[in-house]
Amino acid sequence: MSSGPFAAAALDSLEMKPAPIDAAWILDGAPQARAAEIFRSADGASTCVAWDCTAGTFRWYFGVDETVHVLQGSVEVTAEDGIVRRLGPGDVAFFASGTWATWHIETYVRKLAYCRHSMPRLLAFSLRAIGKIMRMAGLRGAAPTNGFGSGSRVA
Repeated sequence: MSSGPFAAAALDSLEMKPAPIDAAWILDGAPQARAAEIFRSADGASTCVAWDCTAGTFRWYFGVDETVHVLQGSVEVTAEDGIVRRLGPGDVAFFASGTWATWHIETYVRKLAYCRHSMPRLLAFSLRAIGKIMRMAGLRGAAPTNGFGSGSRVA
């Protein structure tokens, strides 16, 4: 695990540890999951995790906002509204905090998960406003945008 202004990791060298799926969530099979935390933000609100799992079907509760990037294998995901999507290598998906989804893995899946604790809208708005005021006052350098207008700092 690493944190700081810049960190890097080799995915093939991560120590994957058992990350059992709640037995009450398993619908079929005996899926075996493993995970390795790669990075954690200084405030603890964001993490990046490598996760893999063997065949099985289970419900999953997303307690934080999670963006996944499938690296290997595939998974069929059924959202709460019944929409079914197959995710394979290179696919990216977002799951909002507080939602459930059913995952069906035929053989194996490996993903990167970027997890972020969401904050109340008023607090998020306040932080953006404070940042803008500080930039306008010259107290903090203006951040270059990432091409999507978010104002995120780029390394």
